[in-house]
Amino acid sequence: MLVFFKIIIVLLLVYMVVNLFRALFSMLRNDPNKPPMSHYLGKRVGVAAVILVILIAATVSGFLPLNPRPY
Repeated sequence: MLVFFKIIIVLLLVYMVVNLFRALFSMLRNDPNKPPMSHYLGKRVGVAAVILVILIAATVSGFLPLNPRPY
């Protein structure tokens, strides 16, 4: 189950990078018929917020183990 959780997080991170490159290509092409660059950057920020909330919820619930303190 933990491996499945990590795979979901990695897939969301890959989706963030894809949206970053789509925003780059949107900025370079400047086509008025396509969505603006801010559309893709907004998706990226939204996915980052979702990842952060998922990681915090998994840590608080004890599902995601943290590294022990070194002392």
